[in-house]
Amino acid sequence: MDSTPSPSLRLINAELVERAIGELRRGSAVVIYDAATPSNAVLACAAETIDTLPPPLFDSPKAGHCTLIITGRRAAVLGLSEPTIPAVQIMLDANTSLEFMQRLIGPNAEDIMANPSNLSVRPGPLDGTYASAVGLSKIARLLPAIVAAPIEATDPLSWADSENRICVSSQAIDSYERATADELQIISQAKVPLAACEDTRIVSFRPKDGGAEHLALVIGSPDFNKPVLTRLHSECFTGDLLGSLRCDCGDQLGGAIEAIAKEGSGVLLYLAQEGRGIGLVNKLRAYALQDQGFDTVDANEQLGFDDDERIYLPAVRMLRTLGCNRVRLLTNNPAKAGALVRHGIEVTERVPHVFPSNEHNRQYLQTKAKRSGHLF
Repeated sequence: MDSTPSPSLRLINAELVERAIGELRRGSAVVIYDAATPSNAVLACAAETIDTLPPPLFDSPKAGHCTLIITGRRAAVLGLSEPTIPAVQIMLDANTSLEFMQRLIGPNAEDIMANPSNLSVRPGPLDGTYASAVGLSKIARLLPAIVAAPIEATDPLSWADSENRICVSSQAIDSYERATADELQIISQAKVPLAACEDTRIVSFRPKDGGAEHLALVIGSPDFNKPVLTRLHSECFTGDLLGSLRCDCGDQLGGAIEAIAKEGSGVLLYLAQEGRGIGLVNKLRAYALQDQGFDTVDANEQLGFDDDERIYLPAVRMLRTLGCNRVRLLTNNPAKAGALVRHGIEVTERVPHVFPSNEHNRQYLQTKAKRSGHLF
């Protein structure tokens, strides 16, 4: 029997995930359960949003003992586990202060790294609901850390309903990014003359659940029967809009538009994936760590993220919707080309996209080359 959810069920699941994201971001708690075994459920809230420990939200006889769930990446930074473990559980007791827990999840934890044996840790493998809870915090662009407690009611979903808690399955969370990419659709489009090319049309795409929009700049009149010069550009508020010198994003955006205009036609996808998918606030946290001497990759991992959290399924959906299945890709990142190829977009050529460094981004570019495989 085919276990793939129907389109309508995928949409319902995506909507529930979006509602759960909103609850986490405003400091509330949600119930995450296993769709195969609904009695297996946890109450979860984002660790960075709480201001007392244990949170009053967990003051129920049906909520078990609170624990802190962090990623294997973050646990490895603290000297507690291997980075390949999806999630690690740290026991919280009556003597655990809020300030100590905040150091466990925040950028600076040198004292904890020096004495990891002081912590009571369950490295896993944890139940999928706990790992999915951390995944939900990532989708919400919060620090990947969750305060969670098992729900000890006989029927956790009925209990959650009586407590007015949003319930979302771990399966819905785990499939959210694919589901929203599959449901992307054109919402609006208009001609927007650019300095580099007046014949430009901007097309907006939105998932049916109402999540973040992605944009396509269609420059000129591309012939989609041939390979189209294409750039996948992840949004960068600091580089694209403010002209930050810490990265080369602004140069890449402007340079790509100029290159496509010179070609005569092409497509630039402007993807809502700030900070390699970790969000602007977390990118600023990573910048602060870089100022302390960490490189780009290490800074993301210090916070508990993978070095690159982006996915390219939205780009694939956008290209196909535009009628583009073959591209000449403007990029220095082979991973982008590989992602498109894996999902059925033919990359006939990788077109180099290199710009001069400056004193502020030189180390950043060197890290991209040495640790992320970028080709300069």
